[in-house]
Amino acid sequence: MTRGAIIVGASSGIGAALARELADDGYQIGLAARRTERMRRIGSELPTKSYVATMDLLDAEDAREGFFELAEAMPAVDLVVISSGVAEMNPDLEWAAERRTIDVNVRGFTAIATAALEYFENSPDHASEADGHLVGISSVAAHLGTGGTQAYNASKAYVSRYLEGLRHRQQHRDADVTITTIEPGFVDTDMSMGGFWECSPETAAAQIVNAIRKEKNHAYVTRRWRLVVWALALLPEPIRRRVIP
Repeated sequence: MTRGAIIVGASSGIGAALARELADDGYQIGLAARRTERMRRIGSELPTKSYVATMDLLDAEDAREGFFELAEAMPAVDLVVISSGVAEMNPDLEWAAERRTIDVNVRGFTAIATAALEYFENSPDHASEADGHLVGISSVAAHLGTGGTQAYNASKAYVSRYLEGLRHRQQHRDADVTITTIEPGFVDTDMSMGGFWECSPETAAAQIVNAIRKEKNHAYVTRRWRLVVWALALLPEPIRRRVIP
């Protein structure tokens, strides 16, 4: 049986690059995002069979239904990657922007993460020996708060801690589900807010797939960003505020 992967947020950036990288690795790909025609174009270029589901994480309940419908349409789903998210500069604390970030990056993420585990724990047919693999794309931003992107940073801290909690939960479950947290630094996508150590989506995807193959609990992308996180942890908050606007 051919392995299957669902990528939520597959229409651009890291998600689109992951679709190509995983298809090259032999996975059939389920693409889920808002931009249907863009996903169809990406799917038509893949070397393996693709499936497309239109999904907007702003509507968490509808997104869950769409996830299960997509999983049901595929012969097997062994891997789910949640790569969708929004990032907005909002120094004036406009409520609509803060709410949108929370709705997509927290509520939408949790809706798909819980749906993926429900699927893995209740579906006996998998191409791999394990019961499934859930990957969440968080961010190095999870480790600090910065003015203007406070909701984004906080939402990514939620993603990282939620995935950590799910790993602890899996220790007491019968299902063999691997859970991986990916924390990228700057990646050259529409959401990028800087150029320091910025890598291409293709480089990020290659390193993420390597972490998937090794069934890692956690990985920085690129790997040298762990040095930044280590340095930030050593700085008291007043000094961090001076160093980072």
